[in-house]
Amino acid sequence: MARIKAIRGMNDILPDQTPVWMYLEDTIKSVLNAYGYQQIRMPIVEQTDLFKRSIGEVTDIVEKEMYTFDDRNGESLTLRPEGTACCVRAAEEHGLLYNQTQRLWYTGPMFRYEKPQKGRYRQFHQVGVETFGMNGPDIDAEVILLSARLWKELGILDELELQINTLASNEARAEYKTALVAYLKNHFDKLDADSQRRLETNPLRVLDSKSPETQEVLKGAPSLMDHIDEESKLHFEELLARLDKAGIQYVLNPTLVRGLDYYCKTVFEWVTTSLGAQGTVCAGGRYDGLVEQLGGRATPAVGFAMGVERLVLLLETLNVIPASVTETLDVYITSMGEDASMVAMTLAEQLRNEEKSLRVQLHCGGGSFKSQMKKAGNSGAKFAIILGDQEVEQQVAAVKNLQEGEQSNVAFNELAQFLKDNL
Repeated sequence: MARIKAIRGMNDILPDQTPVWMYLEDTIKSVLNAYGYQQIRMPIVEQTDLFKRSIGEVTDIVEKEMYTFDDRNGESLTLRPEGTACCVRAAEEHGLLYNQTQRLWYTGPMFRYEKPQKGRYRQFHQVGVETFGMNGPDIDAEVILLSARLWKELGILDELELQINTLASNEARAEYKTALVAYLKNHFDKLDADSQRRLETNPLRVLDSKSPETQEVLKGAPSLMDHIDEESKLHFEELLARLDKAGIQYVLNPTLVRGLDYYCKTVFEWVTTSLGAQGTVCAGGRYDGLVEQLGGRATPAVGFAMGVERLVLLLETLNVIPASVTETLDVYITSMGEDASMVAMTLAEQLRNEEKSLRVQLHCGGGSFKSQMKKAGNSGAKFAIILGDQEVEQQVAAVKNLQEGEQSNVAFNELAQFLKDNL
């Protein structure tokens, strides 16, 4: 019978990989807690209309990439391809938005059907940050400062570049789209195939084309800054002033538009050259119209999402993961004989009670002294505790430093302090 394997692009995260994920997730949680953000958890399956109405029916995500199916009642459901729409739906449904401010975050898997490649998968994980009810550039600056602090904590700030742009108001952007489409139609034959298709459906995405020929055409295209409304211009100038005051370096990128229809005003990306083509590790911006678009009252909002797989890959590529992250154990306890085995279990619990930070593993399954010590050596623990009939009788443990080879006897009641002092 053939073995069943994981679905292509949906990967298992194995025990030797999870310590890095946990380190990254713990660091993210610590930074978010420092800024007073609260976690929200949403289902991974939503009504398909949620994403059609928020992302846009003529986007690549909705047209090509969503995992959509009919349930047994014939209702169209979709595995979430992104988290912002889900967060807006949940916050609006539960009355968290009207006349309130919220700073929320979430984490979990997202799903898009696209060609799997390094750092880009069909099931991928994101951490998202969403804020609601705040109009000014101060909250735009805060979410960028928050992300910058995270990069600093992870030791990767110098490897990331902040690119930033403004998409102006929805009204100003509509005027600009008209002018852009008129210009590009005069150069239609020089556009790449994707840009030709997007010209009628999502013309701003043409600005983001990677085609050299299309980029050459865009050099003469009208600029959004020529159509920007005064309020959006002032908002953007004040945001940049705040980033300057905070010492955050950035690059103005007038072609940065983001791939989702709901963005307005501020958009930004943190990018790196260390991962090849998949260089964006965090992206976001302002989406003031989305709550109203999904049936709620008009609510200003700004947020971002970061790709966990890409961040893990970046940490590994740059070799900035602390050595302690991959250390799985402090102590491995071995025993010979039934009485010693019973005492070993009690002793393991005692150590965990007395020193809660200790990582203690008890050998189970029997075996010879030699095989147990081999497992102790392979466990990565610094110390092995060895118990036999003699040690049980004398109420002492033989403690061996597996890295240096030294061994000494330590009384049971002094063992926790000994380990604390020597780890």
